[in-house]
Amino acid sequence: MKNLSIFKYMLVSAIAIGTLSSCESSSSYEDITPSIANIAVTNPAFSTLESAAVAGGVAGVLSNSNPNDPSGDYTVFAPTNDAFARLGLNSETLGALQKSFLTNTLLYHVSNGNLLGADISEDVSSTSALGIDRRFVSRDGDTYINGSKILATDISASNGTVHVIDKVMIASGADIVQTALALQSAQVFTAPELTYLVEAVVYTDLVGALSASPGSPSFTVFAPTDQAFVDLGAALGLTFTKPSDIRQLPVDVVTAVLLNHVIANDGRFTSELNQGAVTPLGGDALTLGAFTDGLLTVTGAGNGADAANMVIPDVQTTNGIVHVIDRVLLPNL
Repeated sequence: MKNLSIFKYMLVSAIAIGTLSSCESSSSYEDITPSIANIAVTNPAFSTLESAAVAGGVAGVLSNSNPNDPSGDYTVFAPTNDAFARLGLNSETLGALQKSFLTNTLLYHVSNGNLLGADISEDVSSTSALGIDRRFVSRDGDTYINGSKILATDISASNGTVHVIDKVMIASGADIVQTALALQSAQVFTAPELTYLVEAVVYTDLVGALSASPGSPSFTVFAPTDQAFVDLGAALGLTFTKPSDIRQLPVDVVTAVLLNHVIANDGRFTSELNQGAVTPLGGDALTLGAFTDGLLTVTGAGNGADAANMVIPDVQTTNGIVHVIDRVLLPNL
């Protein structure tokens, strides 16, 4: 974990410049230590986070002390501009997200109190401001929170501490099916997504199985985008223009395909997945590619050399982890 990094260097530089240009001087450290919100303002690496905090209505919260903790502090895991860009988001495109989802996503990066880098380890739990726990993972000498690598730690703010991460963390607060329904009904993005997947789950009567309670075995689910299903239809010589077109395929075939996307392995973030074969509920092994830049490809036994890429990785649900992918994973049909 890199306690001294370019992010901290840029922060210190920004503070110094602001102090030198001020008409007033002060010898007090607190006078020149910015709030968490001001860190985003003064550091160009966090300009998208700054815009998101304003749009999501949390900028004011992170400008002040924490009334819900005796220390008055927050701990924030702050995604960089590059982290937002991995989801196709920047300051101009944040409007693609519903405001309520954006707000909850930001709060998922926040926790009460002051968790310093030295206290972060795999045996420490961290509860977000949403009340949802996040877990730390050690891999190849790096530390991750869920599937996001911690790039820098211990950037001090007047109201807490900031740690820098390389991917935006997402939690739905619902089970796998309800999470897919939220995407389908445009409660996450302003445009619907996973509409074909939801239709397929209903068609095959798998709603109950994928709505298992948190106490039941949890899953890792690879969730194909709508375009992935449209591409599948074209490959099969069919035309999919609406979700119900998936019913052109026999129900047993669609069932076999869906089960090929579900692994009963307690739900794994990208940081916990390894290259090699894994066995889904459908029985035909999937092949995971190398862990590269925090992502893995995945290939079905019936996909040949055509691997699926992760579009939205590491979505935490109440009964598993969902990775949205750009290709349908085919078993040997």
